[in-house]
Amino acid sequence: MQPRPDRPNTTTAPVVVPVRRPGQAVAGVIVALLVLWLAAAILSNDRFEFGVVWQYLFDPVILDGVALTLLLTVVSMALGLVVGTVAAVCRLSDNPVLRWCAAGYIWLFRGTPVLVQLVFWFNIGIIFPTLGLTIPVLDVTLFSVEANEVITPLTAAILGLGLNSGAYIAEIVRAGITSVNKGQQEAAYALGLDRRRTLRRIVLPQAIPVAVPPLGNEFVSMLKYSALASVVAVPELLGSAEQIYATNLRTLELLVVASIWYLALTTLFSAAQTQLERRLGRGRSGIATVRRSSLARLRRVGS
Repeated sequence: MQPRPDRPNTTTAPVVVPVRRPGQAVAGVIVALLVLWLAAAILSNDRFEFGVVWQYLFDPVILDGVALTLLLTVVSMALGLVVGTVAAVCRLSDNPVLRWCAAGYIWLFRGTPVLVQLVFWFNIGIIFPTLGLTIPVLDVTLFSVEANEVITPLTAAILGLGLNSGAYIAEIVRAGITSVNKGQQEAAYALGLDRRRTLRRIVLPQAIPVAVPPLGNEFVSMLKYSALASVVAVPELLGSAEQIYATNLRTLELLVVASIWYLALTTLFSAAQTQLERRLGRGRSGIATVRRSSLARLRRVGS
């Protein structure tokens, strides 16, 4: 049907005119100029030797520090996951003793700096020279060892980082558990499942997708907090860099070497975290899928 000549043609699509934002362009130009000025200032500075950075980037001492940093991060994170999960379950327990003990642990290790905890564990042998198990009634010592033989600098670093991280992981896991609908737990109890099986088969499969993003951030933070282990004489990445610049006095160059490795490791683990989140179905659609599978599992258990 042709439009009437005395009326305007209303079938023409309207022209969308983008809103002009000159402030963004000005801000972009200013930031670009600042970055170029900073790069030129660094490159033209004769006191900073880039050759030293490339010389020590793959030095065996630095690579040993990188390997020890990864070991320290993984072991401390594993300890934090175990302790944090137990603390989260106890925090939600109906037993007041378990609940208050878990709350006290979280309060203590979240309320004190991790550096203080590292130094404390490193010097624990001052107040406990020997560690062992004794039965006071029978006056029998089952075993006894020197504290300095057990609490090495690496062990002190693992205890300090792992227990501190466990307090934060406990809150992360608790938030994931409480995000699960209470009706599913009540349905599981009605079908005869005890609390342990309900937690393992119904609650945790739905809590894990919720807890994965903050747990990934905690792992990246743990990787960076591992640099504090150099205070207790652990030769991790920063400690290895300190050993080198203590002899050649190229402090800033070796700190740049350590920063490059930290950036590379955090970027790698952040990419792995993103892939894991996608695999678990991050977002409401992924959580809904897990809930549907849990409900189906619940029906199978009931049948």
